Amino acid sequence: MPSYRSVDTDSAPSKAGQESASKARRLAALDVYRGLTMLLLAFTVPNWGWELPLAEKYPWLTPLTAQVEHTAWRGLTAWDLIQPSFMFMVGVSLPYSVASRQLRGVSEFRLWKHAATRALLLVLLGVFLRSVGESATVWTLEDVVSQIGLGYLPLFWLARRTPRFQRIVFITLLGFWWAVYALWPIAAPLPAGAVRHFEGFWSHWNESVGPARLFDQWLLNLPPRTDTFTINSGGYYTLNFVPSIATMLLGVLAGQRLRENETTDNTTGWFVQIGALLLAAGLSLDLAGACPLVKKLWTPAFVLVSGGFCLMILGTLHAMSDLAGWRRWFMPAEVVGRNPLAMYVMTWTLAGWVLANLTTHMGAKSFEILGETYAPMLGNLATGMVLYLICWWMDVNRVYVRL
Repeated sequence: MPSYRSVDTDSAPSKAGQESASKARRLAALDVYRGLTMLLLAFTVPNWGWELPLAEKYPWLTPLTAQVEHTAWRGLTAWDLIQPSFMFMVGVSLPYSVASRQLRGVSEFRLWKHAATRALLLVLLGVFLRSVGESATVWTLEDVVSQIGLGYLPLFWLARRTPRFQRIVFITLLGFWWAVYALWPIAAPLPAGAVRHFEGFWSHWNESVGPARLFDQWLLNLPPRTDTFTINSGGYYTLNFVPSIATMLLGVLAGQRLRENETTDNTTGWFVQIGALLLAAGLSLDLAGACPLVKKLWTPAFVLVSGGFCLMILGTLHAMSDLAGWRRWFMPAEVVGRNPLAMYVMTWTLAGWVLANLTTHMGAKSFEILGETYAPMLGNLATGMVLYLICWWMDVNRVYVRL
């Protein structure tokens, strides 16, 4: 993430310094994108399944309500774009973060020390969030912040390399991860807990049959546990951080492009075109039978499709907020986007408590004003608004949660 302090330009720096300072400025589109992503979480998480009563009463809404749930296995919904968006934006912000610290004279050693500290804290934060409400620490590393932490040091190293080298690594990483699954022996019969989604060649990408499960059966049983880890019921595994480095690396490439061309509108067209190409490439892999589009395994097809969407979203928001100057329309999202980690943590720790207290003091019937069908949705909206107001207060008072 970039620094939340403005670059001081009042001391009349040299022309080179002015150019560097300009390139370290905060990117409005990035804050807006982060804010929209976090708001989607804040306004939908408290009451799980809030959309089901709506879909039951209005079946024609089913295609829309399905967008706020993860795809069971193959496919993509809007909700599936939350994690790749978050990871992509970590990559986008990295060139700005490094530039800002270098302007302040931070040494190479301190840059690496900060990156290592951030990586460790993110991993531990994910463990903490997964352990909320549990009787003991839940040692699992599939939470998005843990996944970012696991891939952050390799990403930091890659961010210091040339764009050509980064593109080569991006392609190589996807090819390597495809080969790991494509060449992995298919167990017959399927191991206990595995789910058969595919037949034939795609059986390599069935739920809980690949190398990631075996890796976690070793890794996650090393720390003390209340029970032996055998399988992740959601189909997510630690090794997903490997292909997700490609998602974050795509963000680095986008961030570098923006830093060099942030005042020109050709960047928007470039993002949309490259995004469309990646989207087409990922869908082609899936439709041709070469690699299924599976978010829970972070398959190469998913990296390409989700990355294409991320590029197009960022490019569009850049055109609207940074170039066209429509920032006032995005102000609510920008407020949250300046404090994304705070909103993320509050969503998974405070949201349930806020909803329970709103119900206690306002009465359960207050959310049924439009009928029982709408009660879960109204509860979510009320909870999300409380979390937003906390973010707004923090922004007004310049209180930011950073790692």
